[in-house]
Amino acid sequence: MFKKCMILTSFLLLAGCSQAVSENDVTHWKMTHVSDASHLWHKTALEFSERVKEKTDGKVQIEVFPNSQLGNEVDSINSIKFGATDLTITGETLEVWTPNAILLAVPYAFEDEEHMRNVIEGDIGQTIENDIKEDVGLTPLFYMERAPRNLTSNTPISNPEDLRGFSMRVPNVPLFLDTWSEAGAKPQVINLNEVFTGLQQGVIAGQENPNDLIYSNGFYEVQDYLNVTEHVRSWIYVVVGNEQLESLPEDQRLAVEEAALEAQDYARDLQEAEQEALSDLLKERGMTFNEDVDQQAFREAMLPALEENLGDEQYELYLEMVEQGSGIEVDR
Repeated sequence: MFKKCMILTSFLLLAGCSQAVSENDVTHWKMTHVSDASHLWHKTALEFSERVKEKTDGKVQIEVFPNSQLGNEVDSINSIKFGATDLTITGETLEVWTPNAILLAVPYAFEDEEHMRNVIEGDIGQTIENDIKEDVGLTPLFYMERAPRNLTSNTPISNPEDLRGFSMRVPNVPLFLDTWSEAGAKPQVINLNEVFTGLQQGVIAGQENPNDLIYSNGFYEVQDYLNVTEHVRSWIYVVVGNEQLESLPEDQRLAVEEAALEAQDYARDLQEAEQEALSDLLKERGMTFNEDVDQQAFREAMLPALEENLGDEQYELYLEMVEQGSGIEVDR
């Protein structure tokens, strides 16, 4: 039996020992993630859990722990590798173990959702999934799309020239810092819970985030414009430990995989419905959507930073991703 309680780090103490296969041949899995209970990731995790239980006649049961209850994202990945938990939701953080995972959140790789889906479900997506399985010891079961990141401000920003002298917050992601700096802005790292105050007090003039975080953090109260830059379209995986999945009888493993595909469709429908509702809510709260954004100009301005930050293999894959779009021009 591959499961062993290993008291190696504090997060394992918190997580406890996951039951791989318990009495009566029922497999109990623990699934943890960083989002709160109202987020679509958690709703999808619960839906997936119910479908797995139904399709395996109760032989595989998944208990879901939201809101970082069992540790942060890196802790969760490590705890699966050590057998303390079994599943989590993760994305570009996997770059720590496998370099190609950075491609899950690279600026201006996709022109729209269809373009991104074609890449994820094509050869490049399969390469990334194989790398995760081989390098990290985790099997991606299904993916969930993330809402595009947009730039907010108090004056409309339509092209890189408008960024001159523009101070803005970015998360602690070196690639984001370098790309926005290359485009002409003055980015700085600030914790998300401090951004509202920073905007209110004029410490920063803007920030970038998906619309759901723009709304949930109340940025519409201190920002007039939502500039539709859509500079990052990304996705995230629900992953399970290789050993955990391989320990299941074949019929149960196939049932889990079938439930995963259904959960993927469920997440997509939920995402589309929520994004449409969020746009309406932000407009109702007074934000003006600036649709007159030259995304190609932003892409070209950020390209040198991408070339500098990505390894040779990752940069070539990035260019391949971009070229699969019908309306994107890229110089090699």
